[in-house]
Amino acid sequence: MLQALTLFMLRPLIRLIASLLDQPTAVVTTILYYSDLLPRNTNLEQIVRHDLIHQDNCLFHFLINLLRCLG
Repeated sequence: MLQALTLFMLRPLIRLIASLLDQPTAVVTTILYYSDLLPRNTNLEQIVRHDLIHQDNCLFHFLINLLRCLG
């Protein structure tokens, strides 16, 4: 069971790390924007990467929902 969960989380973790290494500002802005911790305006819309938010990317959704609860 633990091995299946590890494989399930491995791809989103690799995607998150690769995105953070490639464009750290855009990834952090996207996570904060979707967690409603940043205001909605057109300047931030240019930085936000909407392609990071996919249904199969559960780690991004987990981080966004966690920040929504904490914020």
